[in-house]
Amino acid sequence: MTAPGPVVCFRSGEALRSRGVGDRVLAATLDVPPPPARLVADWQRDVDEQLGLEPGDVEPLSLPRARTRWPDYRRCVQAMADWSASLGLRGLLQDSELALMACRGARVHHDGEQYGHAAFCNLFLGEDRGLDLHFPAIDLRIPLVRGSAVIFDTGQPHAVIDRARGSFDPADFDASRDRTLVFLSWELPIAHAALAEALGVVFDVDPAAAASKDEAAC
Repeated sequence: MTAPGPVVCFRSGEALRSRGVGDRVLAATLDVPPPPARLVADWQRDVDEQLGLEPGDVEPLSLPRARTRWPDYRRCVQAMADWSASLGLRGLLQDSELALMACRGARVHHDGEQYGHAAFCNLFLGEDRGLDLHFPAIDLRIPLVRGSAVIFDTGQPHAVIDRARGSFDPADFDASRDRTLVFLSWELPIAHAALAEALGVVFDVDPAAAASKDEAAC
């Protein structure tokens, strides 16, 4: 039987499995210290000179280099670990891939094709720049401030937009305004039972598509 909603396929061992898209987002505002000014300056220089971020772009920064100049890095990671543990996800972050990311807003998109095996767990590090994380399919907006923490299904469409707008507009991210956001991002295993339950993910919703061994079918 085919699922009534969106379907994501992901690899589990040697086989593909199908799943639905979770319609719940976990969110909180954590008490984390601001990054040092010199580190923020490093990030801005990398954004301007190396990444060349255009409005809507999301790209990685160097996490190993940042850690050498970030005395409170472990405190930020621990805050996320404590929060996730309070949600029944104890120990999940420490075994998950972690990256440091930067964006200048984000167009509406989902990451289910590339990251169908995962949920995103993000901690935003900068001050309030008047931007929201927007999930249009479920009519949810989360103001992004220092300490904003979110966990969501990679297959759930999302964007980063101006708080006063209903959708992404590149003009809101022109060079006259500093609206770059930097955040830590973990890839959590969507097949983890407690995580899947928390996000509302149901598995094996379209066995025929998964059995075809063709990831594009999903």
